[in-house]
Amino acid sequence: MDITKKNIMLVPTDFSEVADLALEHAIMIAKNFDNDIALLAIYDTGNLITSIFSKNATEEMVEKSLQTQLDLKKVEIKQKHNIDVQTVVRSTSRIYKIIVETAEELGCDSIIMGTHGASGLNKIMGSNAQRVISQAEVPVIVIKNKHFGDGYKHIVFPIDLSFETRQKVRMAIHFAKKFHSTIHILSFREDDEFLGHKITANIHNVEKQFDEAGVAYTSFFLSDKSGMAKETINYAENIKADLIMIMTQQDESLTEIIIGSYAQQIVNNATMPVMTVTPTTKGITEVVRAF
Repeated sequence: MDITKKNIMLVPTDFSEVADLALEHAIMIAKNFDNDIALLAIYDTGNLITSIFSKNATEEMVEKSLQTQLDLKKVEIKQKHNIDVQTVVRSTSRIYKIIVETAEELGCDSIIMGTHGASGLNKIMGSNAQRVISQAEVPVIVIKNKHFGDGYKHIVFPIDLSFETRQKVRMAIHFAKKFHSTIHILSFREDDEFLGHKITANIHNVEKQFDEAGVAYTSFFLSDKSGMAKETINYAENIKADLIMIMTQQDESLTEIIIGSYAQQIVNNATMPVMTVTPTTKGITEVVRAF
């Protein structure tokens, strides 16, 4: 990756309220990290976005209308925030696939998208968020109903026994320095003595890295490993967290969770933004360059 170029964040939109919230977060992140934005509108001639148009609307009419809306947002963002925005209109029946493909084609370093959650409306930003997370090779930030506000002042940082979870330490430091955040390290108590020592050692290692980076942090142990997703969300709500940072596609062994189901529950049920970081074989530097 060329580190001399500006990073590009892909923001899919269906022009809904939650999609606008995701764009709000993207704009503020872009301002802090000097990034560009790629704004993507997708239409499916069967339903979804095209349902807001007349049944007699042609694909050309739909595409022109969406492009006009994107262009208006592009001009507004440039005038208000001096951020460069490129716009893309795509047609597909597999929304999540085109989001991931567009991110790859444009060389985007991250994806920021809204979602209505597992039980919400089945718009573009609804059920497709999970599939984007599972297939994207870049970090994804999922937004539901929280405005950017003062930024990511409190970041919940769950860790487990897997090696991959350490890759997000650099990302946490990167964000913490920009937003003057406190990182809240979160783990679970392990009855097995050997695994308990491993967990403790892992936490001490993370704390050492935060100390060396001059990042404020706290550490907290959850008592119920079986309900860790729910307890993580409860903890995040209690401290009024602005972001939960998790890994995806981790080791699926019973002794080295957090696994995919944990990430899925967090994304589905958390009310605050969630950043998912996919383990990479390219090294942690590539993860940090996402922003």
